[in-house]
Amino acid sequence: MGFGTYARRVRDEQAPPAHRYLALRRAVGHYRPLGFHATWAYVTALACPSPDIHRDPSAWSRALDILEAGRSAWLEEQAAFASIRRIEKAAGRRSPRKAPTGPRWPGGNPSRLGLVAAVANRHASFRRLPFPEELKVLHAALDAAGAEYLRKAGHLDGPARRSIGAITRAGHANAFPPEWRRFAELLGYAAEYTPGNIGA
Repeated sequence: MGFGTYARRVRDEQAPPAHRYLALRRAVGHYRPLGFHATWAYVTALACPSPDIHRDPSAWSRALDILEAGRSAWLEEQAAFASIRRIEKAAGRRSPRKAPTGPRWPGGNPSRLGLVAAVANRHASFRRLPFPEELKVLHAALDAAGAEYLRKAGHLDGPARRSIGAITRAGHANAFPPEWRRFAELLGYAAEYTPGNIGA
């Protein structure tokens, strides 16, 4: 089943609550621009002021609204890219521009609160991962960068933002394990934004 089917199930108030909740999880499984767990943390933090969204059916539709808005922006971006590619191909340019990779919330206006929740979720997971002794210094640097971002709740000044960016970029040069790289990419993306240019 596709995203639209799960979205309809989330909004079906006649359906059993457990089915609606599972449909929301599956909708996130279909569209997860920050990765599944980080996207779940993002939308649920914005939709549910209490920590237990599982017990708040009214929050499920709000979470779905947030997810659908991001997905709509992404679909518009995809359509615009396809249109540009058609024009480029007609002009003889066969090599496509490199599409953006890594986690990002489409539409260019991510929520600071949502990003903080996503980083907190992935930072906790990162801290539970085992790591070899030879990566101890890198692990400590990435852990400290994540802790600094969370301590400041995403309110980073220029030097803090550049410091986190340098650490997350250095990890790629030093071959972070894949799980670390995903956390570093999310942290680097979140650190790019300041409260003055993103949503609440």
